[in-house]
Amino acid sequence: MNIFNSATELLVSICIIGFGVIFSIIIGGFFSVKKWRAFVIYIWHTIFSLVYMWYAVSFGGDSLDYFYKSNSSWSNFNFGTFAVVFFTSFLAQIVGLSLLGCFLVFNLFGVVGLLAFDGCLQAVGKNANIKRLSTLIIFLPSVSFWSSAIGKDSISFMAVGLALWAALHLKRRLGLMAFAVVAMLFVRPHMAGMMVIALAIAALLESRASLPKKVLIGALSASVAAVMVPFALTYAGVEDVVDVDSVSAYIDTRQSYNMEGGGGIDIASMSLPEQLFAYMFRPFIFEINSFFSAAAAFDNLILFFLFLAGGWAMLKGKRSDLGENRAFMWVYSLMAWGILAMTTANMGIALRQKWMFAPMLIFLFISVIGRRKQIPYVWQPVNNDVYASSFYESHQHRQR
Repeated sequence: MNIFNSATELLVSICIIGFGVIFSIIIGGFFSVKKWRAFVIYIWHTIFSLVYMWYAVSFGGDSLDYFYKSNSSWSNFNFGTFAVVFFTSFLAQIVGLSLLGCFLVFNLFGVVGLLAFDGCLQAVGKNANIKRLSTLIIFLPSVSFWSSAIGKDSISFMAVGLALWAALHLKRRLGLMAFAVVAMLFVRPHMAGMMVIALAIAALLESRASLPKKVLIGALSASVAAVMVPFALTYAGVEDVVDVDSVSAYIDTRQSYNMEGGGGIDIASMSLPEQLFAYMFRPFIFEINSFFSAAAAFDNLILFFLFLAGGWAMLKGKRSDLGENRAFMWVYSLMAWGILAMTTANMGIALRQKWMFAPMLIFLFISVIGRRKQIPYVWQPVNNDVYASSFYESHQHRQR
């Protein structure tokens, strides 16, 4: 299949790349990402978009199927896969973009998510080692590869990145959080439902909220959940959930999908901890059998180290002082990790779908690495010499 059919389509694609450079620099500024860094991130992500397109044209894949369907007939709008086909139909039939042009447009969604993710990690970096680790994570191949193509992954990754950025100062960024939930709703309604539930729980857990406020938040959250959760369950295929057996049967069915082939793993026979580990960290370094598995194993090794270091820092009592809404991040991440790990049997699917929540877990762990325990400050009316010494020590503590 041709990635473009005329010189005009090629020129339009080049214009999209030029627009993407300017767009990335502007959006990067919104996330406090330096201009040169935003430019590098865009070029890096675009390279993976071109590689993904070459792979899809050579070996097939979901992205190519979306493009075929978008050209065969105009699709009516619906959520999930239909939303991707509908938007691709608009790009291909109304705007007149080629396969290359459509890839480059979806690539922009992934770039927005990556810039937001980078902005969050840069806010964490208090010393050179943490900044280098943050940069290493941003430029992991698997972060950019799956979010650079036509499909649901680019939009869902953008939604997670925006939700993470909004959660840093949730009260001031509620509008951005709402946009992130809506974006996720278009492509993965069940994940949007988890976001809403996580927001509700986080609001109820906020200790400074008064009892009437918590009751109001609980009532509003219950109303939203009453609409979204049944819709999300219907989308996921659990339309007649009447008891625990219905949920168990659904999980068994999901676990039976794609069990054959190189990407399949016998997840049904694993315990929950094994499922969680396999979903997040496999393939591991001793399971390498190809170039792509080697790249994935390297990424997973970095994530494994990060989780160990971050978990150890939390056990030692280290805390973040950024003021972010960690309750929302923890609830959403653990809920998504657990449900997806129990219902996914194909390792290839896990490699890309884990980025619908992994950025939040990465932030939670990296935000405590290298920090000191919080020392309570006690004010004392002392003489100027002691005050000066106390001020110096307090200033040094803040610099850490």
